[in-house]
Amino acid sequence: FAEPPTLIEVPQQNWVAHVESVLRPVTAGRFLVHGPHDRHRAEGHPFAIEIEAGGAFGTAHHETTRGCLLAIDRHAEASARALYLGTGSGVLAIAIARLCSANVLASDIDAAAIDIARANFARNGVDGQVAAIVADGLDHPVIAAAAPFDLVVANILAEPLIALAPAVVAVLAPGCRLVLSGLLDHQAEGVRAAYADAGARFDDVIGLEGWSTLVLTRAA
Repeated sequence: FAEPPTLIEVPQQNWVAHVESVLRPVTAGRFLVHGPHDRHRAEGHPFAIEIEAGGAFGTAHHETTRGCLLAIDRHAEASARALYLGTGSGVLAIAIARLCSANVLASDIDAAAIDIARANFARNGVDGQVAAIVADGLDHPVIAAAAPFDLVVANILAEPLIALAPAVVAVLAPGCRLVLSGLLDHQAEGVRAAYADAGARFDDVIGLEGWSTLVLTRAA
């Protein structure tokens, strides 16, 4: 049985200021991700990304998002057509559009996240480069029509990444890059094996505080 509730008196404070003090700008490679309250800190930065996450995932404070930003910074500059699965706030789509001058197709299963992402695309001036759709996995006519991609980024979870491996590799052009995250360190080898079976070779892993981001290439 559940224990009876306990009431705790919370001290008065400026909670908006408290949250802003915690959500400081995040640097990942060439990128600087910040909230509107830190816009002054990003003035003049060539790869600054302003994010109002709302109810969507993706402020770059989590290791999975930061790992993807580092992977994009190291491996994705030559990409021109990208697919981003699990877009959340849209931060990685903005990073790809900014760094690569790429056209990006971003998808999420959550319609509310897509609305937040679109607002962030406009906030960062990349709404002309990034299209956003509600889609579960890769079974969507817009994804099929836009494939193949030179870059696919998927920041979701290990189990769906494994299930999607053949479909993800199939929409990637031969010789092109794949960035996978949302993985605890102990899950990385299982995901890597699933993508090897689907025809992608391992290139790099970025480990951050117990989380892994994998970089792979589809075999030519």
